[in-house]
Amino acid sequence: MDLGREHTRRVEEGHRMASSGELVYLGCYTRESGGGGQGIVAARRDPVGGGLDVLGTAAITPAPSFLAWHPSLPVLYAVNELDEGRVSAWAVADDGALTGLGTWSTEGAEPCHLAVSPDGAQLFVANYGSGSVCVLPLDEAGMPGEHTDLVTHEGHGADPERQEQAHAHMVSPEPRGGGLLAVDLGTDAIYRYDVDPVAGRLLPRLPPVRTAPGTGPRHLARNPDGLHCHVVGELDATVTTYGLDLGGTLHERGRAATSTRPGKAQPSEIAVGRDGRFLYVANRGVGTVSVFAVADGLPSYVTEVETGGSWPRHFAMVGDHLYVVDERANTIEIFAVDPGTGVPAPAGGPVSVPSPTCVLPQRQTVQSY
Repeated sequence: MDLGREHTRRVEEGHRMASSGELVYLGCYTRESGGGGQGIVAARRDPVGGGLDVLGTAAITPAPSFLAWHPSLPVLYAVNELDEGRVSAWAVADDGALTGLGTWSTEGAEPCHLAVSPDGAQLFVANYGSGSVCVLPLDEAGMPGEHTDLVTHEGHGADPERQEQAHAHMVSPEPRGGGLLAVDLGTDAIYRYDVDPVAGRLLPRLPPVRTAPGTGPRHLARNPDGLHCHVVGELDATVTTYGLDLGGTLHERGRAATSTRPGKAQPSEIAVGRDGRFLYVANRGVGTVSVFAVADGLPSYVTEVETGGSWPRHFAMVGDHLYVVDERANTIEIFAVDPGTGVPAPAGGPVSVPSPTCVLPQRQTVQSY
């Protein structure tokens, strides 16, 4: 791809993009992480039909495997999933162009997830390779500073190959602020922290929540009611539902299999629909997205939908559309979600993108539960 020509095309189309569509950004694995991408890719979304027009590489950066927005500023953050982990930040112009603000160490290996506190004061990062959670302060412009805390999880799980040590996989700030949940695949645990807003330090709420042995908890999705959350197990292909009390304690309420298809499912992303009635799980290995109805907080299996590839790494729900990125098929599949049944149906695609790992809608449409 001629990046200079593509940049010129994006600048010329900037105002038209803002008025006729919505921008979507895609994180991709690059050669540093065994992928074929160059960095963060930008695409224009048709808000009516759901189609995507890929505009090209918006930022060249190594292994930006997960992306996140600042909650109130036009600043985009990415982990750089490297042996010496980094976080990168960009200012986002009105036309969607990205201007680099810098990179910062995550003080750990292979960061795979990040999130910003609701007040925009801290950036939290999960270092998968070193099993740690890093906190970086953010100034009034959204610029990160040097880390204020680094907490390393200890222990291992039942699987000697995947759980030989701690592997932090997700950080989930409490929507109303004040706390953080850190999901650790390696230790079969969900760690609970209070966040000191002044010092930017993590204060453990003991004990951590232990999942069933061999679950390999990967990601967590919160219900809009604030009373429940759902944790997907990458290793045992389950969803575990918890009740949440005001003190931040999690009470297990039930477990369900994420897939009924033959073969080994390795779930990746999990999310709750915007009205809280349906839960979605992507299943790598069997190439599906499972749909669950959620009643009284508990999910009930409805169906599974083929995603067009075997390795759906991540997805995002935007309006009535579902965008599924398949890391190994190098595609984005687009689905229209029936508002009554919650079931996705193909609505275009596949759209070609090299080694996609994360899809992030423009900030105004990001859901936060």
